[in-house]
Amino acid sequence: MSITESKNIGESKQLLADEVFHHIGQQIIDGILPPQHRIRDVDVAEEFHVSRTPVREALQRLERLGLVMMYPSRYTEVTTVTAEIVDQTRVFAGYQAGISARMGVPRITATQRTHLAKLVDDMHAALDADEATTESRWAVFSFLSDHSGNAQHVSLMNDAEVALFRNLRDWRVPREHLERMHTTYESFRAAVLRGDADEAERLARAMYYV
Repeated sequence: MSITESKNIGESKQLLADEVFHHIGQQIIDGILPPQHRIRDVDVAEEFHVSRTPVREALQRLERLGLVMMYPSRYTEVTTVTAEIVDQTRVFAGYQAGISARMGVPRITATQRTHLAKLVDDMHAALDADEATTESRWAVFSFLSDHSGNAQHVSLMNDAEVALFRNLRDWRVPREHLERMHTTYESFRAAVLRGDADEAERLARAMYYV
């Protein structure tokens, strides 16, 4: 087997593992696979018509993110979201949002800043509608992450997405903090438009109370 053929096989296996990872992750987010649900790798392998190797790789990635617990030679179980997990995820999200802002804001163009400002407006709308904050904030910070110029950070955020959405799915800004959060959003929007990365980083963290 040539080096090229070996590389292609490796990339194919990775793509399969990615597909399984995102599929199971989305099912956990959507509640199709609820807490304490048992996942058998052989069943997943049959569903995707693949070997058990990419399934195990996907489950290992989900375990590192805390979405499942693997019991070797037995089964894999979906974990339960506790108040402690929500709090830890909120802090993690805050620091990663700050990093995304710090790296992304200086790199985006004027047109992209205008687009980002509109995404911040969507965060305001989500607050007014008393919606969970994760989706509107993810649109902002994944955009900044994608324009960070740092492949490692992008890869980390892509994997972390499933944990953020699952663990913070129902998290909302406390009602008594709504006015202050609107002010934080407005200041963040202004920092983005003037290209102030330091201030954007500080405000991104403040959105998550870190």
